[in-house]
Amino acid sequence: MTDPVYEAGMKVRREVLGDDHVASTIARTTPFTETFQDLITRFAWGGVWARDGLDRRARSCITLAVLTALGREHEIAMHVRAARRNGLTPEEIGEVLLHTAVYAGVPAANRAFAIAQDVLEEEP
Repeated sequence: MTDPVYEAGMKVRREVLGDDHVASTIARTTPFTETFQDLITRFAWGGVWARDGLDRRARSCITLAVLTALGREHEIAMHVRAARRNGLTPEEIGEVLLHTAVYAGVPAANRAFAIAQDVLEEEP
């Protein structure tokens, strides 16, 4: 029996993060991390990202701002790529980070800008 929330979450997760990223993550899943992968697929991707209340562009803006504000550097590059997949331009990503600098601090935004620049330079 398939779980529609899990299936919706996996669909959105693949669309936002990319098939390669999700396949790589799933391939590295162990019995220890399996319940965590299930949790984020159901709750983050199937329960929040799959909702109709905000479009994916808005969700990407919010995600980048929060990751920057909390100093979650290990997630910023992945979500810059996701933001590009969700249609944000490099200029819009810069605006999100600039706005975040005012409310979350210049040092956090400075680091996020550096990470985003690296990711954007990877693009063809």
